[in-house]
Amino acid sequence: MIITAMMTGATVEAAADGFKYADERFADLQMLRYKVEGFEQLSLKQKTFIYYLQEAALWGRDILWDQNCRYNLRVRRVLEEVYKAESRVRTGNESDKDEYNAFVTYLKRVWFSNGIHHHYACDKFVPGFSSAWFMRRVHACADSFKDVPGGLDALLQEVCDVIFNPNILQKRINLAEGVDLIKTSASNYYEGVTQGEAEAFYEKQKAEGDALRPVMYGMNSRLVKDASGKIYEKKWTENGLYGDVIKHIVDNLLLARDYAEDDKQKEVIDLLVKYYRTGDLKTFDDYSIAWAENTEPVVDFVNGFIECYGDPLGLKCSWESLVNFKDLVATKRTETLSRNAQWFEDHSPVDKAFKKEKVKGVSAKVINAAILAGDLYPSTAIGINLPNSNWIRREHGSKSVTIGNITNAYNQAAKGNGMRDEFVLSDSDKDLLEKYADVCDELHTDLHECLGHGSGKLLDGVDPDSLKAYGSTIEEARADLFALYYLPDPKLVELGLTPSTEAYKAGYYAQMQNGLMTQLVRVQPGKNLEEAHMRNRALIAHWAFEHGKADNVCELLKVNGKTYLRINDYQKLRVLFGKLLSEIQRIKSTGDYKGAQALVEEYGVKVDPTLHKEILERYAKLNIAPYKGFINPKFTAERDKDGKITDVKVSYSEGYAEQMLRYSTLYSALPLVNE
Repeated sequence: MIITAMMTGATVEAAADGFKYADERFADLQMLRYKVEGFEQLSLKQKTFIYYLQEAALWGRDILWDQNCRYNLRVRRVLEEVYKAESRVRTGNESDKDEYNAFVTYLKRVWFSNGIHHHYACDKFVPGFSSAWFMRRVHACADSFKDVPGGLDALLQEVCDVIFNPNILQKRINLAEGVDLIKTSASNYYEGVTQGEAEAFYEKQKAEGDALRPVMYGMNSRLVKDASGKIYEKKWTENGLYGDVIKHIVDNLLLARDYAEDDKQKEVIDLLVKYYRTGDLKTFDDYSIAWAENTEPVVDFVNGFIECYGDPLGLKCSWESLVNFKDLVATKRTETLSRNAQWFEDHSPVDKAFKKEKVKGVSAKVINAAILAGDLYPSTAIGINLPNSNWIRREHGSKSVTIGNITNAYNQAAKGNGMRDEFVLSDSDKDLLEKYADVCDELHTDLHECLGHGSGKLLDGVDPDSLKAYGSTIEEARADLFALYYLPDPKLVELGLTPSTEAYKAGYYAQMQNGLMTQLVRVQPGKNLEEAHMRNRALIAHWAFEHGKADNVCELLKVNGKTYLRINDYQKLRVLFGKLLSEIQRIKSTGDYKGAQALVEEYGVKVDPTLHKEILERYAKLNIAPYKGFINPKFTAERDKDGKITDVKVSYSEGYAEQMLRYSTLYSALPLVNE
């Protein structure tokens, strides 16, 4: 379970430390860089461990591309061959430079989104170049496609249909009411089955399985119906679907194993390798338990099929990896929270029936990311809480991380972007945000991941997937509300986690402003909210705004034709957050699908078109890209004459296109068609 960064902008100036956090910009995207603080101080053993883990991470890239849409690898291959060929011959004076520039922008967007659909909005990209121009450029580099099964013409026709036909593969994930979510989504988790058939297939598995310790059915497979009508799973394993890549992941995990920091970490790797080889979901649970309980090592990693946001049914897990190491100083903050987890659970405003009697195994740390991969690259979370299995969280606990160097990169890049001056009315609110916004963001992430996701419990017999398409939004809202409720609590002052009793107001203001207004810059005119995290933020803000109207808790003011937020009573706003947390925990604990549906559809989906138009116009004047992503650092192993690693160097000079092409050259093992 992840938390994404709130709306920020980015500028191109270097930060005070001289590191340039912001890089190139195109379309609605700003590329950033993150600094791997402290890597040079690690031991050679730790550096080598990280090196092999990041190799395992980079090998998984193409799995996500194929998961996002079955045509993505084919489209990428053609786009990249054209790009490489054109880069060699173009002078910049050609008459078709506008189409070429549009092509380059399109390719960079596809790279960023790991496919042909927007990474956040999920709509298919509209090319700014013509199909006639594109086909000419492909034929000009025909020799690059001699190895393609079936020949270039068939491939080109297929790719052109996918790119230029607006009526096919319109959305990667469709969460609209009243449609078959599988048939109307382009994601590649199902083949030939309807939504009803898929739900029935997994309901049967759940009914026949262990009700007290259920595995996450369907998380590591594509569900397929063959010509005879038989429905079955194609497992993602070393000898199954995606096996050509998984073999490389396993090889590098085994190389990393020799440099693990303790025997328990070696056991974690052994179990992960066993799971990749067998696809057995009970083995995955064993791995998840071992990983969650292995809290001592400095270096850690996530690698595998983890989050289910990419599946409209919330069952199938996308591939991702994060290699990291502890920020030992900042981790003291999260360790303080985890030591007091029971206090926060006991004092939560939710019904006692939905609280955990005994909080187990809550561990938390602040980390520095060394490499981002799969569904965490280029766009990444700022916090993670795993495992996602409810019974494991209940009996063994969870491990939470706040990604400190990613948060810092966002904050550094956003300085001076003009957002505050444009969207905050009063000087007192601006001063509040200037003083406390960053510290509140960090603390909110810590509370969200460390305590929020780990709080509460399902009642006996409740299916963890009962909220279906609304489950992700409800879960993120639950964790956010837990964090918001506790931000003002005197306990945080007592624990030394907040610098002032007034600091929380910056977090409240940012939450309400983002949910009501500023996150709308990420939404196209005429569209509703569809992404789970955006729906979550809107749900919280709109519910609190509406239910606080009688007491004038918050208001939207019009000044000189511009809309601004004003919060009149922060304490009453906290009470409202507590009430909503109580209701959302009830929905989660009881599996109340209709309750989830009503809340999300009423408060988390609809967009006011008049306000939306205004926000977009104001934001456009700031010339800020609404979405951010990262260029990874590059790790190079230095070796002696026998091939033994003697040092690992990290560099930040690799360009975005250079990195994308290197990854496609070095880490592509899947065929263009994966059946």
